[in-house]
Amino acid sequence: MNRAEKTLPGAQSALFTEPKPGVWGRHKTLGKGLVLPALIIVFLELVVRIGWLPSYQMPAPSEIVMTLGDLAEGSLWKHIGASLLRVLSGFAIGASLALLFAAWVGLSREAEAYLEPTFAGLRSIPSLAWVPLLLLWLGIGETSKIVLIAIGAFFPVYLNGVAAIRGIDRKLVEVGQMYGFSRYRLTRRILLPAALPGLFTGLRSGMSLAWMFLVAAELIAATKGLGYLLSDGRETSRPDIVLAAIVVLAGLGKLSDGLLARLERRFLSWRDAFNGQSQEG
Repeated sequence: MNRAEKTLPGAQSALFTEPKPGVWGRHKTLGKGLVLPALIIVFLELVVRIGWLPSYQMPAPSEIVMTLGDLAEGSLWKHIGASLLRVLSGFAIGASLALLFAAWVGLSREAEAYLEPTFAGLRSIPSLAWVPLLLLWLGIGETSKIVLIAIGAFFPVYLNGVAAIRGIDRKLVEVGQMYGFSRYRLTRRILLPAALPGLFTGLRSGMSLAWMFLVAAELIAATKGLGYLLSDGRETSRPDIVLAAIVVLAGLGKLSDGLLARLERRFLSWRDAFNGQSQEG
């Protein structure tokens, strides 16, 4: 390893290590995160049991848990599997294309001049506006749903990717050029590590929008999936099913975001970033 690689960000294997907080610290943070949901659950249980909210409009959380148990013994896992497959497929396609175009536009003013006006117009189109067009073009099968989810995941990844590349310190690039780095080495040793924080922000935003676009796709034309479960609960006047599906969607969304956040911490462990101040001690 030469001197340049020792002094440039991202050259060390620290990209693949992460600090390991204590078990007590992790459990304490998790406990704090559960305080607000627990308070909301207790509050809703009380107001429904007292009669301030009619149960036919807002079921008690305990009833929603029972509904989840009943669904888990039946078709819930089939719906979860269908939705997961659609989200992961659409996100993979949308995020991959977004990273490709973000790199092109971020590194080339010429590409930005040609592509950015069109992308700016496309990203202002509401998600539901795509549904009838995709149904006409692709039918009611899986392809139209995956394409819609890919569209939803594309733009946040693309926007954050371009911003991350354009936000790289010019001095880092000049140092790499001074050491005679090729375009490939410049990208791998300087541009990619410096852009990773913004790229992960885009990926996490894209995953959130992928779940939102999933619901839009499954509410319109689906025979299975969590969006279909939402629609079925509405049509049968079962708010407990609707809320159970929402809880599952929230859990899956949190799980997928948590996995991306864990990857972010692992690959960005070399950063000495400000993480907020604790009021303890």
